Amino acid sequence: MTDMTNADSREPMPQGQRSRGLRRTLVLSMSAATLMLCLSFAAVPAYRLFCRATGFAGTPLVAARNTTKGLGQMMVVRFDANVAPGLAFDFAPETPFVHLRLGETKTVEFHVTNESDQPAAAVASFNIQPDLAAQYFNKLSCFCFDETVLKPHESKDLPVVFFVDPALAKDKDIRSLSSLTLSYTFFASKTGKSQASTTAETRLN
Repeated sequence: MTDMTNADSREPMPQGQRSRGLRRTLVLSMSAATLMLCLSFAAVPAYRLFCRATGFAGTPLVAARNTTKGLGQMMVVRFDANVAPGLAFDFAPETPFVHLRLGETKTVEFHVTNESDQPAAAVASFNIQPDLAAQYFNKLSCFCFDETVLKPHESKDLPVVFFVDPALAKDKDIRSLSSLTLSYTFFASKTGKSQASTTAETRLN
């Protein structure tokens, strides 16, 4: 005859022990979720730095100065200006495109106007198309590095200084490229700090 005593020998876990186990599991799960959330926020500036350093995802490089020597090859740089919904900015480049030689430093201004009756603060995102050309597009100065703050109906001319690295002509994948596009999009700033300071300044004036 089979001994059935072993099958029923385990006593049920006490209620208190089960509750402690459930609480421990819940705490561990919440801690893990919080850690992942913190890492995701921390990854955003790191990702932006990576893109600026490598030209990844169509992000232009940032250069302190132009140390290249022009090769004579001509390039057309086109400009695209956009404004996100909800931001009352009129935004456009002074010219739709420029011709330049690889290695040549160029300055182009973008005109922006706050068409609303309220002060506004905004930041500009940017990229280069095609993506592969971004690693050769270098910005020496750009309004996109900082927040743009405008009083009601105020206008500003925002310069960008850049050059295209002659090394592009040696890249077998895009050396035949004859044009690229620098695109900007203005978004309302989420900090609120500059907008608050602008409001105070407007009241004083």
